Amino acid sequence: MDRTKLLRKLPQIDRVLKTAKAQELKKRWLPRLVDGEVRALVEELRETMRNGEDAGDLAPEAVAERAGARLAARLQPGVVRCVNATGVILHTGLGRAAFAPEVVEALRREVAGYCVVSVDRQEGQRIRRETAAARMLCALSGAEAATVVNNNAGATLIALSTLAAGREVVVSRGQLVEIGGSFRMPDVFKAAGVVLREVGTTNRTHRRDYAEAIGPATGLLLRVHPSNYRISGFTSEVPLAELVELGKAAGLPVMDDLGAGALVPVPPEPEVAASLALGVDLLTCSGDKLIGGPQCGILLGKLEWIDRIRKNPLFRALRVDKMTLCALEATLKLFLAPDGPGDSHPTLRMLRAPAQALKRRAAALRSRLKREAPRLETELRAGFSEVGSGSLPGESLVTTLVSIRHPTLSAAAFARMLRFGDPPVYARIVDDLVCVDPRTLLDGDDRLLVRAMKEVS
Repeated sequence: MDRTKLLRKLPQIDRVLKTAKAQELKKRWLPRLVDGEVRALVEELRETMRNGEDAGDLAPEAVAERAGARLAARLQPGVVRCVNATGVILHTGLGRAAFAPEVVEALRREVAGYCVVSVDRQEGQRIRRETAAARMLCALSGAEAATVVNNNAGATLIALSTLAAGREVVVSRGQLVEIGGSFRMPDVFKAAGVVLREVGTTNRTHRRDYAEAIGPATGLLLRVHPSNYRISGFTSEVPLAELVELGKAAGLPVMDDLGAGALVPVPPEPEVAASLALGVDLLTCSGDKLIGGPQCGILLGKLEWIDRIRKNPLFRALRVDKMTLCALEATLKLFLAPDGPGDSHPTLRMLRAPAQALKRRAAALRSRLKREAPRLETELRAGFSEVGSGSLPGESLVTTLVSIRHPTLSAAAFARMLRFGDPPVYARIVDDLVCVDPRTLLDGDDRLLVRAMKEVS
């Protein structure tokens, strides 16, 4: 059959839009979106047929069905609950820190309707929206003052802009890190309007390097904690205490960009309180890494500098919303308990999970899979978990993996089908086997994981 005759089989757009399926779609989606999707699909089918390729079922109802499936796929929410079986605790692609149940409950309870954000209940006057979170942060860290912005890159940006705009910022060459999304510290310096003054070498920087760099143009001494990489071997760096001494002697502020941040001991990460106790003027860290809260950037330090940061025009552009503040306050409240955050804090619980407990959970998970999805070939194997998101680089956490082989699918195809489940399941592939790590499974995830495996098998 020639192509002209084939093209005549393509239904007219109006016929497709008059089908019962199209009318049903218009009750679910904006009519103009349905119209547009049908037109786009018909044009694509026409091009497919012109190229001599099979266009599939061309019945008007079938075309409307396909348009509806495409529209649903294109407009489905991007943020959905999933099962993290990768073993990466702070998985950036999966939202980093998982919220504690108390945080989830606070979000449900406090922001379901109107909520107090920036009004003082006693006086009825406008106040800073982060006031409560700042009080908690000061109580936990010993800082004079605190504030919160959208993320740690924003915190670094506004801090540099406030403390040293138009002046030199002295930093070790070995600390010019690249953070997620290919954002590099030199780029942040440029955006903040400060001049980068590198000292030392990649692997060794000495006190004299900082001292010799200090001059009339110097505005700030900066320490960037290498939280997403580690250099070992012939290395040397200036202790933060000595950098503070240099700053005081020269009358210069000293800033510590901790990155991940830790409010409680998480060796070998430096603690927030310990850095502040050494006398740094300003410290920045993330709220969604080791603190285990929402994405935000935390600034702690001397009242003078925090006040200046709040007055910076960038502050409004970087401020956080009620959802972030609610989640942060609920997370910080866990640290204020007498014994600190307990097992309800997912990040810390996963970091501290004993190897034997993980082995028992992996064995129980394998037993359930053998019972409920017998077609799958499963084994226990030794492995390592990761902290992720640039936290505790080089730290390997011993775990026990459950390796799973599908009878007909490759590991890549098997993993892909799991990602399209409800909820999506994310695992890792090791030696061409799908492997799940019990370390990052939350309460109830074992059941969801087994159900997903059963469906795919």
